[in-house]
Amino acid sequence: MDMSYYNINAKEFFDGTINVDMSSLYNEFVPQLPDNGLILDAGCGSGRDTKAFLDKGFSVHSIDASEELGKLATLETGQPVEITTFQDFSTTKNFDGVWACASLLHVPMKELPLAFQKLAEPLKSKGIFYCSFKYGNSEVVRGGRSFTNLDEELLQEVISSSALQVAKVWCTSDLRQGREDEKWLNAILIKA
Repeated sequence: MDMSYYNINAKEFFDGTINVDMSSLYNEFVPQLPDNGLILDAGCGSGRDTKAFLDKGFSVHSIDASEELGKLATLETGQPVEITTFQDFSTTKNFDGVWACASLLHVPMKELPLAFQKLAEPLKSKGIFYCSFKYGNSEVVRGGRSFTNLDEELLQEVISSSALQVAKVWCTSDLRQGREDEKWLNAILIKA
């Protein structure tokens, strides 16, 4: 996973994502968590979602593979961001929820099963795992970034070797202004 795009364009990415209203997605995830639960923000980007979860009374452990975005997210959230890839992530914490919003889509298809396994390991039994991917069934490179697009069938395939099961999938339009024609696959997974 090449992070050079995010390291070089960290401020531009931060500015383009920090104010996006994510409440429709939070409303699918947050009610399924225990009060004051511990969330892993996997690929926290700008820190927008970490900050929202902290404001709702949750504890959050944030990770990102981009050192430059990690610095900006640390300033935004007031807490450190661990710089690591999904495949290298290791922790002794047990999470109530994993939030992987538009982040796993940068993992190559052949590495996705391992990434899901690594992120599911520290999730408590019956824990909630949210993820989102651009809708499709291909790997593409756009603007210096690699994307792995998933549909319902491919999602099922890449999580099949993990302890995760699909609880709900739904499609949405991109929440960023001017990008409404881009479709996203959203999923709530539960650890068996």
